[in-house]
Amino acid sequence: MKYFNFLIFFLVLGLCKTNAQEVENTKVVKDTTLVISKDAKSNKKKDKEFSIEDYKIISYQRDTTTFDTTLTIYKEYKYNYLRKDDFELLPFANVGQTYNILGAETTQKGFYPRMGEEAKYNNYMEVEDISYYRVPTPTTELFYKTVMEQGQILDAMITLNTSPRLNMSIAYKGMRSLGKYQHILSSTGNFRFTTNYQTKNGKYQLRAHYASQDILNEENGGLAVPEQFTSGDDEFIDRSRIDVKFDDAENFLLGKRYFLDHQYYLFKEQDSLKNYGLAIGHQLNYETKTYEFRQDAANAYFGEAYQAADLNDRAKFKSFNNQLNLNYRSKIVGDVTFLVNFYKYNYYFNSVVVTPNQTITNQLRDNEISVGGKWKKQIGGFFLNADFTQNIVGDMGGTVLNAQMGYQLTNDISVDASLHASSRMPNYNFLLYQSDYKNYNWQYTDTFEKQKISTLQGTATHKKWGSLSVAYTIRDKYAYFEEQLMEGDSVSVEDDVQLVSPIQFGGSINSMKVKFSNDLHFLRRWGLANTIMYQNVSQSENILNVPDIVTRNTLYYSNHLFKKALYLQVGVTAKYFTEYYMNSYSPVLGELLIQDREEIGGFPLFDLFINAKVRRTRIYLKAEHFNTIFTSEYNYYSAPNNPYRDFIVRFGVVWNFFS
Repeated sequence: MKYFNFLIFFLVLGLCKTNAQEVENTKVVKDTTLVISKDAKSNKKKDKEFSIEDYKIISYQRDTTTFDTTLTIYKEYKYNYLRKDDFELLPFANVGQTYNILGAETTQKGFYPRMGEEAKYNNYMEVEDISYYRVPTPTTELFYKTVMEQGQILDAMITLNTSPRLNMSIAYKGMRSLGKYQHILSSTGNFRFTTNYQTKNGKYQLRAHYASQDILNEENGGLAVPEQFTSGDDEFIDRSRIDVKFDDAENFLLGKRYFLDHQYYLFKEQDSLKNYGLAIGHQLNYETKTYEFRQDAANAYFGEAYQAADLNDRAKFKSFNNQLNLNYRSKIVGDVTFLVNFYKYNYYFNSVVVTPNQTITNQLRDNEISVGGKWKKQIGGFFLNADFTQNIVGDMGGTVLNAQMGYQLTNDISVDASLHASSRMPNYNFLLYQSDYKNYNWQYTDTFEKQKISTLQGTATHKKWGSLSVAYTIRDKYAYFEEQLMEGDSVSVEDDVQLVSPIQFGGSINSMKVKFSNDLHFLRRWGLANTIMYQNVSQSENILNVPDIVTRNTLYYSNHLFKKALYLQVGVTAKYFTEYYMNSYSPVLGELLIQDREEIGGFPLFDLFINAKVRRTRIYLKAEHFNTIFTSEYNYYSAPNNPYRDFIVRFGVVWNFFS
């Protein structure tokens, strides 16, 4: 497979030349759906027509998009458990497990530390992930997909406007998958309720949501005898026969959130004699989280334990954020917001742990205050965005600066540049953690410092030839969990011990990420979608580990059939990444761990798909990792001792109803 990247390169080069000779350029697919609805207020029951553009989706940033019932190659990339493009992620064997990292992050999540257990958050919907709606008729979206074994994924949403000014929506995403290996069941649920309202004169606007989410994973510690997997022995093709390290553990994350965001315009531009508007706003966010690791009996794989049976680690976190803001808007200055945040947190356990070296407390609790501002302005073809927040009371928060500038050079070409700089303390489970396993207890509140990250990024986009982005990132005081795996002379579970240490690197880690993506069309009905990412990390130790090259290339055919009653899309996707020190995984912490003993990668992942669209229904059929049918080398892993998925055929649909 060492020639794989070269083959892809020459294939792309040749097809680019073919595309350049085509008379018909790539066209942007636009949804032209018309919704026919009965007028409930009319005795004659006249039909009403609504454009699909009347059905609005409003993001947390107040950007507006519409429901999209088209079928494109990018819809294929997003048709997965996360419902987003997972190019920079590598899933574990079962749906609903965690993902390993193929792309280095260029920003820091959250202004304040997060609870931790980051490997559990891939499917956790944050405030920024919740959408609001405005629709002329009741609207429903159903997402369904099969899983690995005994279960399914279903994401159902219904939204309606009781009046043009009041919208409500309710949604639930549920998933259950038994998995192919022993004791690897996954079960998750994401419930959301949203509402948004504005008065008749538009001066008062409100939006709110409630979210309740639970993520349960049975844990088996990975392969106890890796040779059973790598040998390709017929006895172990049935993966349930492979021995795992244990079969009595699980971890669980539960989160509940109440969010309110409302504002009142003292006066608006359109209803005043002045050329500016002024509004006051308030935002409230209250969230509780519980993380548990449960195991029936202590296992020597995690070292010594305080008790022999019924282990139960439980961490709890409560956060309460109040934000007051003042917004000023004018044609000359732009959109300016001044804000102040009052933040209260409580991260705690139910016990105090005394070790030979220290006494570990059971709580981190305090209040924080920060101030900041936002600015947005459009000047001709330029757009300018900036926001800045500075913590002034408390030790956990730090500074965040985001700045972005973009320019539309031509109708086809746009460029933009952005800067991100932030600092804050590491997540709470770096600073304090308690467990029934002795080696998983620590407190570093006095030794860890604020970690910093700075990223400069530039992007150039051409509607026909694709987009190219380059990001350069500097990390200081980077915090990570290091795996210390002690191996014995035999393959028995008792001789392997996974110890974990939270560490803060004192130096700097510099990285560069170059990412190119395009969708080329040739011979009218054929397409080639490419995403290629190159990464280079400069560091004195193997801490931030990512592959040098990650590629994804999709060759596909699209056509209308049966007098355009059906739109068909057939293709094959190849994904590949070079070998690197892939992160390990800790079931106790729910975290990815740094390791530098074993390089993993260098194997291709081929998927064959057949997608179809009938009216507003998109149908998906995929043969995942089908090249394993022809292989004799079982060397594909998602993490050390955690194999990647075998060949499987999965089916699903996305269905929109506009009543």
